Amino acid sequence: MHQHERHTFIVDLARRTPRVEVGDLAESLDVTPETIRRDLTALERHGLVRRVHGGAIAIERFGFEPTLESRTELHREEKRRIAEMAIGLVPEHGVVLLDAGTTTGVIAELLPHGRELTVVTDSLTIAGALARRTDLELHLLGGRVRHRTLAAVGPWAVHAIADVHVDVAFIGTNGVSVDRGLTTPDEAEAATKRAMIEASACPVLVCDHSKIGTNHFHRFGELSSIDTIVTDSGLDPETAAALGAHGPEVLLA
Repeated sequence: MHQHERHTFIVDLARRTPRVEVGDLAESLDVTPETIRRDLTALERHGLVRRVHGGAIAIERFGFEPTLESRTELHREEKRRIAEMAIGLVPEHGVVLLDAGTTTGVIAELLPHGRELTVVTDSLTIAGALARRTDLELHLLGGRVRHRTLAAVGPWAVHAIADVHVDVAFIGTNGVSVDRGLTTPDEAEAATKRAMIEASACPVLVCDHSKIGTNHFHRFGELSSIDTIVTDSGLDPETAAALGAHGPEVLLA
């Protein structure tokens, strides 16, 4: 198993359990405890776990939110597959909204050329990637920029979204569960995502399987408010069926 795969495995396990232990990880991954300690040090440096004696705890359990840079390193292959499947939902012409996030960032990279598209985004990163595209019209939402997500959020963004109609919105999330719906740690980000869903004729949630089953402080939507969830095949069939029973179509990339 490569280092990137080990890091993904460790973070996923840390998010699902109270803590991960060096010895258990070394045995499960068939590497030395020293290798696991180096992995945990690297993951802590990227803001994904917090080291504790003998192991580590997922950073979300301390109430923190990982940075955009650290999230980019995880589940890269799954995010690419999700984005490729999501591209099939992009219309030939119309208005597409791209929420800030790592998966939506890959969708931006894959947006087809030659279509009559207007793209709306609250992401400085996505706007920068699309700014030189002459075959589409780009609108960047204003607002307070969150340094962790590089998203423009708050009343300015919410008011701007309320005045537009979006054909398809690709929304990211920090967590999604049957009990709590769609959640994120930040109140202003939650309000902005909620406005995006309300403005869209077809809201699509894009997230890798590690986000499913987790809950964060602020809820910004029910499962029934989403038309489609595009995630990866790491999601078990039972959970996919439970999500789908609340309204959205669940697609596994």
